[in-house]
Amino acid sequence: QVQLEESGGGLVQPGGSLRLSCAASGSIFSINAMGWYRQAPGKERELVAVITSGDTTNYAESVKGRFTISRDNAKNTVYLQMNSLKPEDTAVYYCNADVRLLRFPSVRGEYWGQGTQVTVSS
Repeated sequence: QVQLEESGGGLVQPGGSLRLSCAASGSIFSINAMGWYRQAPGKERELVAVITSGDTTNYAESVKGRFTISRDNAKNTVYLQMNSLKPEDTAVYYCNADVRLLRFPSVRGEYWGQGTQVTVSS
């Protein structure tokens, strides 16, 4: 019904930058919040950043001032600009979206992307 396709991960040196993208497609009536989560080996999945349909943003303390989340509502796409990357940012990054479907617009569902690997290493 809804697919989230992530792109932009990869290997980068400490201090470098990456930009993640996540495009939502399918039978979408509207998208409320969109966000990015990450999971490092041996750790639980954690919130990185979230943006509402009204462009209100929230960030994990560990990424404030370095990461910027944005969205293009016309393209159902959310972005994560990551600057000044650190080795501790290494993780699989997952896109998340709170979606109302065309068939059931009064019902909200949560969808996840397949994840994209970000590795920060020299």
